[in-house]
Amino acid sequence: MSKKPNPLVSALGFPLLVVFAGALGWLVPAVYSPVSPYILPLLGVIMFGMGLTVRPRALLTVLEHPKALTIGVLTQFIAMPLAGWAVASMLNLPPALAIGVIMVGSCPGGTASNVVAYLARSNVALSVSMTTVSTLLSPILTPMWVLLLAGTHIKVGFWAMVWSITKVVLLPVLAGSTLRALLPQLVKKIEPILPVASALTIAIVLGSVVAGSAASLWSVGPLIFAAVVIHNLIGMTLGELVGWATGLSRRDRSALTVEVGMQNSGLASGLAKAFVPSPEAAVAGAIFSVWHNVSGSIFAAWSRQQIPAKVED
Repeated sequence: MSKKPNPLVSALGFPLLVVFAGALGWLVPAVYSPVSPYILPLLGVIMFGMGLTVRPRALLTVLEHPKALTIGVLTQFIAMPLAGWAVASMLNLPPALAIGVIMVGSCPGGTASNVVAYLARSNVALSVSMTTVSTLLSPILTPMWVLLLAGTHIKVGFWAMVWSITKVVLLPVLAGSTLRALLPQLVKKIEPILPVASALTIAIVLGSVVAGSAASLWSVGPLIFAAVVIHNLIGMTLGELVGWATGLSRRDRSALTVEVGMQNSGLASGLAKAFVPSPEAAVAGAIFSVWHNVSGSIFAAWSRQQIPAKVED
């Protein structure tokens, strides 16, 4: 029998991959020229993969006790957009960068958050449910928050963004979950390769977004990095505090910390690239993609020391 790899050691691979992809896009942007027109379709592929992993039984288990799920989704879709706006205002970010940060805050939970939740010994079923529910709500809530908080800087119709998110997020997730229900044995066979395929696709999207803004990164990089770190830490802190204030268990609070702090920054970058003329708007999502995987891995290492292994999912 082969020895099971240490999950924390395995988890280092994804942050290192996205750091490498981002650095390559910054230093050698021409590498990503062939894929740059296909960012939104690639995001659809990622979301289809997420749909393939959705297990209705796990969702039903959480829905039987909806308190933590409701608290988590409300915190994510209220706190993170407002935190993005507050950080952009506090740092007096230029309009394009401010839009990017607000878009990150307005997006649903990140696709890597469920892996981080597992490594952190969080309530994984709650984490998956939060990601799924926030993703299903995003076609309406994401455009609403973006236009409410950044509407003076972005000229795009509400329904145009709704349809874009529906095509890129909602329909692929539903297609993936439908395929899992109809052909479970086929999905079971390909499921082991899904994490690697998803990680590689996310890295390609990230690198392509960074490549599109490589020239401006030299001047705005430090400022937008500060905004991204502050925004991410606000989200993770609020997840923990709201969970504590509402009496959630240690494992549920850990899941909220991960889910509220980690956004679907790939979607934010794709939307910025599609709807905002300035390439700088997509930079926030690209940097967030790198940073939230680093901060998530650090949190997971700490959280594993706080939660006994015997209650791990």
